[in-house]
Amino acid sequence: MKNFRYVSLVAVVALGVFANACAKKKIAEKPPAPPPPVATAPAPTRAAAPTPARRPAPVQQAARSTPSKYPDAATRARIDELIGRIQDAYFDYDAHTLRSDAISTLASDSKELAEILRQYPGYKLKIEGYCDERGSAEYNVALGDERAKAAKDYLVNAGVAAQQLDTVSFGKENPVCSDHNEACWQKNRRVHIVAEKQNS
Repeated sequence: MKNFRYVSLVAVVALGVFANACAKKKIAEKPPAPPPPVATAPAPTRAAAPTPARRPAPVQQAARSTPSKYPDAATRARIDELIGRIQDAYFDYDAHTLRSDAISTLASDSKELAEILRQYPGYKLKIEGYCDERGSAEYNVALGDERAKAAKDYLVNAGVAAQQLDTVSFGKENPVCSDHNEACWQKNRRVHIVAEKQNS
C-alpha cells in the first residue's frame, strides 16, 4: 500500500512536471512580438517636372490692321487734288445760305473725299469763310463764320466726319479781288477748303 501511494505520488509529481514543461514550451513557442515600428524617412518622391510658364497669348495684331491716322504722300496728293476740284462756294450779299451753285461746287468729289478721310481719322480739313469789304470787321467775321459752318454741315451730310472739319472766319481779310464793284465782291463772298497742317 505504501508502495502504491509512493508510485501514485511519483506519478502525480511527474505529471505536474510534464504539464509544467509543456506549458513553458507552449509559451516559448509563441512567436515573438513584432519590434516597434521604426520611423523611416519616406521614400523620395520624384519631383514633378516644373510646369513651363505660360506665355501670354500673343496680342492681336491690331496695330497692323488699324489704319494709320494720317495718309501717306500719295493719298495726301489725291486729297489735295479733290480739294482743288471742289471749287470755292459763293454766297449772296449778306447771306450764309448755300446757293444751288454752291451746293453743286461742294458736291463735286465730296463723296470720294469722305471715303478717303474716313480711313484717316487724324487728318483734318479747314473750311475758311470770307466776306466782301462792305460792313464792319466784326460783322464780317461773324458772317464768314456762318458761311464756313454752312459748308461744314453740307460736307458732314455728305459723309465727312465732323471732327475732321474745322472752321475759321477771315471776314473781309485776305480778299481774292480788290476792285470795288459787285463782280469783285462776289468773288470774295466765299468759303475755301484747305488741308490743315498735320502733326505727322
